[in-house]
Amino acid sequence: MIGIIDYGMGNLHSVSKALERLEIPYLISSIPQELKTCDGFILPGVGAFPDAMKNLESTGLRTFLDEQVYQQKPLLGICLGMQLLFEHSKEYGETAGLSYLKGHVVHFSEKIHPNEINLKIPHMGWNELSFINDKASTEGMEEGYVYFVHSYVVEAPEAIIAARADYGTDVPAIVEQDLVFGMQFHPEKSGQLGTSLLRRFGDLVKRGV
Repeated sequence: MIGIIDYGMGNLHSVSKALERLEIPYLISSIPQELKTCDGFILPGVGAFPDAMKNLESTGLRTFLDEQVYQQKPLLGICLGMQLLFEHSKEYGETAGLSYLKGHVVHFSEKIHPNEINLKIPHMGWNELSFINDKASTEGMEEGYVYFVHSYVVEAPEAIIAARADYGTDVPAIVEQDLVFGMQFHPEKSGQLGTSLLRRFGDLVKRGV
């Protein structure tokens, strides 16, 4: 079973409906004791990084997630949820993240090439993924388009990037290290490829890999 972490800032409905369509058992909860019964977790996110970290800390979910990652249970962060996996973010100042992955989060304006300054921020809409490195999350899949909505972008080591997109700069779109995964886009809104990626995560959780 997959636990969808409810910390007051996630797009819970669309994520849960996507898992429902895939016939993947899930539980939505903000209570660590309930979530402990799950085999893997999804950390969705919509909103600002500082508010998200504050909510995770105040509810005890930060400590819970630390324990689950230490116990090597799979964790998938989606959109803001992916950004929270990293060390810190510059959104509204400097805020420490969960630090499960090396790297940090900056505004697009710090990354977009000068020749691309007319690109709209937030990055919103469909964009093509390019797979790089051999990762469990993308193994055997064909590249395609997925749906993004974000104003901040991760700077991360090349070795943990499974897929990237281009939006005036290289955008890490899927990251993976051990059993920690992140998707900057919304797989639950990304058609066939997004569905395949969620199914793969569900399979990894089921296998305990």
